[in-house]
Amino acid sequence: MLRPVRATEIEQQLTDRLQPTLLEVLDESAAHAGHSGANAQGFGSHFRVRIASPQFVGKSRVARHRLVYDSLQNFIDQGLHALVIEIIESP
Repeated sequence: MLRPVRATEIEQQLTDRLQPTLLEVLDESAAHAGHSGANAQGFGSHFRVRIASPQFVGKSRVARHRLVYDSLQNFIDQGLHALVIEIIESP
């Protein structure tokens, strides 16, 4: 059975894997209630991630997004339905 994902779990995993210099994870699931992929709990299915990481330097936009998706694959397998990624250039 799929379970809702929590923002704190995503934050911890991205911190461990990408050592971000800026990270913000927003659970936007409530705004998607009744839409495809939404769950009955009203959280844990739709997220927005704003992230800057030294691991993004010199990589294309697609490669940067792939790093984030690969880092969160286990959550996607658990029911994370939608992920908006905003890459922030490191200061």
